[in-house]
Amino acid sequence: MNPLFADLPTTIFEMMSALSRDHQAINLGQGFPDDPGPEDVRRKAAEASISGNNQYPSMMGLPELREAIAAHYRRFQNLTIDPASETLVTSGATEAITAAILATVQPGDEVVLFQPMYDSYLPIVRLAGGIPRFVTLKPPHWHFTAEDLDAAFSPRTRVVVFNTPLNPTGTVFPPEQINLLARYCVANDAICITDEVWEHIVFGAHEHVPVMSAPGMRDRTIKIGSAGKIFSLTGWKVGLVVAAPDLLRVVSKAHQFLTFTTPPNLQSAVAYGLMKETEYFTAMRASFQRSRDRLTSGLRDLGFDVLASQGTYFLNVDIAPLGETDDFAFCQRLVKDYGVAAIPVSAFYAQDHIRTVIRLCFAKRDETLDAGLERLAKATRKI
Repeated sequence: MNPLFADLPTTIFEMMSALSRDHQAINLGQGFPDDPGPEDVRRKAAEASISGNNQYPSMMGLPELREAIAAHYRRFQNLTIDPASETLVTSGATEAITAAILATVQPGDEVVLFQPMYDSYLPIVRLAGGIPRFVTLKPPHWHFTAEDLDAAFSPRTRVVVFNTPLNPTGTVFPPEQINLLARYCVANDAICITDEVWEHIVFGAHEHVPVMSAPGMRDRTIKIGSAGKIFSLTGWKVGLVVAAPDLLRVVSKAHQFLTFTTPPNLQSAVAYGLMKETEYFTAMRASFQRSRDRLTSGLRDLGFDVLASQGTYFLNVDIAPLGETDDFAFCQRLVKDYGVAAIPVSAFYAQDHIRTVIRLCFAKRDETLDAGLERLAKATRKI
């Protein structure tokens, strides 16, 4: 067996969700909403399945969806994209990330990773033969400095994998951080794979800045989005990829030997969804922000130290003020003894782990959040 995968633990998401099921807990760990997603988009998928073509679509994606991707990003992010040569549809953003890494990383290349990080990045970098170099982000702001980048970049840096908004911290990186990273990518002639799946779920005055828009980054960025996140349909697994033609051509070659294509009915529905009125996206963000505020307020009333969430489905709690020093053990006690599942943020680090922060998902109905808070109230009386 390949030790790279044989020696990997079960993902923290599956582990905590299994514990949640075993203990009939309220699952505020894994990031999926209670809501079934917009009915009109789901109906489009159903109609396309019945009346549309269900045979292999183009490897690159349905033309209608590729055109919708270009139009959508022009409308919301002021990006000019050629749908015929600069867009690709994959079976989820994780597949897109995998294809992008396999397309750009050769054995011995150094790859800069920002931790905490989505757990698929590191094993795929290692599968490609890349050498990871880590930038460690720390609470409460989770920002990086020029000194951090100086320590991670070198003449051997070939690829950077960067996630904004950042899961698990809920950080929306501002323009000055994006531009700082861009300067290092340009100076080191590095390609940046940008995981921007949370691009529409940002709150308040915060705005998502696509890395592709930074100076010098248009032709060295592989931008990855997720229809599952945009429409709260996490099981659909439809990834949206944008890159300059020379980059996209090689990413598509990797994609053809991973999943090759994506269900055409889902592609048709996503094409429809991306062209929805702006009001849909505004209302969606407002709904998640309301849920964020509900859980944040309830946790703070219970005495928890809640870190600011600027985007995504998630907020973080610093458990150090409770005298806790092991987030994994704390999360296990929380689910087993009090019936609430959370995620230890240390699981998103490869080294230099931060062990005093846990992640909670607020993309839930009010009654789910309130029930979770009620159980957490019992936990605080015992801590």
